[in-house]
Amino acid sequence: LEALLHPDFQDFGKVVGVVTQPDRPKGRGQQLTPPPIKLLAERHSLPVVQPLKMKDPVFLNTLKEWAPDLIVVTAFGRILPPVVLDLPAKGCVNVHGSLLPKYRGAAPIQWAVINGETETGITTILMDPGMDTGPMLLQEKLAILPRADFSPRRFAACSMAVLSPSRRTQLLRRSRLFLKRKTAPWIGRAPRPHW
Repeated sequence: LEALLHPDFQDFGKVVGVVTQPDRPKGRGQQLTPPPIKLLAERHSLPVVQPLKMKDPVFLNTLKEWAPDLIVVTAFGRILPPVVLDLPAKGCVNVHGSLLPKYRGAAPIQWAVINGETETGITTILMDPGMDTGPMLLQEKLAILPRADFSPRRFAACSMAVLSPSRRTQLLRRSRLFLKRKTAPWIGRAPRPHW
């Protein structure tokens, strides 16, 4: 969200709303705490919805009212149902914290560090109904250095590199091509795991 709200990205389009996880109890006192993305959205006066269920009719109506051209997802923690995936004309793009096809799902950066990888990165994929299995649009590599800091700010900086002016034009062009042809002739498709 921080990358999409950056002044350099205003020509990319306007953020019309934010969907995030519900507030959760946190700490010793189990005080209800909003997710950081909600606080950022509120600082920018953006509408926020926090659905308990992705197929909640009130939530789906809100999304339809927002009429997004494109939905950008990062670290949301839920699989989007087809009714959400099919809503935006330009599709749903996931900004995923790994060099897919490795490290699908939760905690991809942490698993890369635990497994001794020397690099990780960000992969943008056009979402499909699977878990991080859609056509890969762009990748940006990031070295894992000793004492690596993978704070939200570092992740945001890498996301901004993926969404740089030249790259975001490329990203939108590739997502439009895929939607027309239903093929991904560039980086390829993240294969499904064989567990």
